[in-house]
Amino acid sequence: MRQISSMLQGLARSMSLGKERKQAEEAQGTVLRSSGTLWGEGSETLAAACSRRGEKGTNQDTSIVWEGYGCQDDTIFCGVFDGHGQWGHYVAKAVRESLPQRLLCRWQEAVALASLIDGEKRLGDCQFDLLRQSYLAAAAAVDDELRRSRRLDAVNSGCTALSIVKQGDLMVVANVGDSRAVLATTSDDGDVTAVQLTVDFKPDLPQEKARITQCEGRVHCLDDEPGVHRVWVPHREAPGLAMSRAFGDYCVKDYGVISAPEVTQRRITAQDQFVILATDGVWDVLSNEEAVRIVAATPDREKAAKRLVECAVRGWRRKRRGVAVDDCSAVCLFFHTPAP
Repeated sequence: MRQISSMLQGLARSMSLGKERKQAEEAQGTVLRSSGTLWGEGSETLAAACSRRGEKGTNQDTSIVWEGYGCQDDTIFCGVFDGHGQWGHYVAKAVRESLPQRLLCRWQEAVALASLIDGEKRLGDCQFDLLRQSYLAAAAAVDDELRRSRRLDAVNSGCTALSIVKQGDLMVVANVGDSRAVLATTSDDGDVTAVQLTVDFKPDLPQEKARITQCEGRVHCLDDEPGVHRVWVPHREAPGLAMSRAFGDYCVKDYGVISAPEVTQRRITAQDQFVILATDGVWDVLSNEEAVRIVAATPDREKAAKRLVECAVRGWRRKRRGVAVDDCSAVCLFFHTPAP
């Protein structure tokens, strides 16, 4: 009930900010768009973010942490975005800026409308459904915005997007692409265990491959890349997209690649310690368990994301010699962490 009241109050406050909203947030220091840390006083969280350019050119990864999301003290938005293609870094930044704003707009509209129809007492029962539908609508709007953009060429470029909204003890996770969210929780015997919260949307997943082939797209590996399944248009070897869901990439949107996120929820308990959001550059060389151990063993939580990324870079050089190190980015969100 208190969260719904906060949401409605946040709607009124955020609407009054209008076009000055972004500048006001940045002046208050509530939005982090680069490597660093952000304490969430109202949400009792600590977010640590880090991004490291690989050996393939421009860093196409980016991230965002927005504390006080929607003018709500107990709410935080976190996301990581992984670009690909010639203009992938521009697409990733465009989605980073657009998705949180469009999601917030649709979420607040949905809450306001539902409160008028059903009353505030029933809103708590449909909190996740409202966020899920808002996420789907926002993702569709962002992809359409990219398609119509005259500033960006997203025909052969695109990006993945993994994000969470945490409000109180509810955490909603939305994933487009092959980045991954992993939760660290304490088991009954006291050990810290890893729980994968998302699916890596690769083209060879049965349901993804079925959709792509039904749309006349093709999924196969190149001879020199065994095990790396890619999406190809019907009659030529292009573009070779290594994921089945992405923003942009309009050259394959008619052939089964979609931008719709998978949206799931989890109630955070006292046993849950932190969640890791990271791009595939991290997960290509580190297991879920390794990543959780690295973060859990970092004495200074503000350096946890940096240490995780550094371990991933070393993993590339040790496990994949002769292969260019990929961009590596991570956001670590610690729960139950009052600001100092």
